[in-house]
Amino acid sequence: MGCICLALGCVGIALPILPTVPFFLVTVFCFANSSQKLHNWFINTKMYKKHLESFVKKKGMTVQTKATILLSVTLLMGIGFFMMIRKAIYIPCIILGIVWLCHIIYFVFGVKTISKAEEEKIKSESR
Repeated sequence: MGCICLALGCVGIALPILPTVPFFLVTVFCFANSSQKLHNWFINTKMYKKHLESFVKKKGMTVQTKATILLSVTLLMGIGFFMMIRKAIYIPCIILGIVWLCHIIYFVFGVKTISKAEEEKIKSESR
């Protein structure tokens, strides 16, 4: 299950309809409960340390991390939206718009914003 979620998260980097962060969080959960070696590998990756470590440990992200994630999601979904709207494929455009709106709402209101100092403290505690 962890490998499937990891693959879906990686595919979600390129496909705008798949959210990456939830898949990577499920990957961490699955790896932590199944294979210590896979868990250790994943939590030592640059992507995990940069984007997920503070969220997993303190349930929060810095404004910069949130902005980076939201910008990349918006750009990728915008490309997908533009391509579908050019071909007059309206129902998937509506679905994509709803998914995008849910991303915005979740990251703005659902994820706690932490300061850079708090993030650095979390990273130094994990070393």
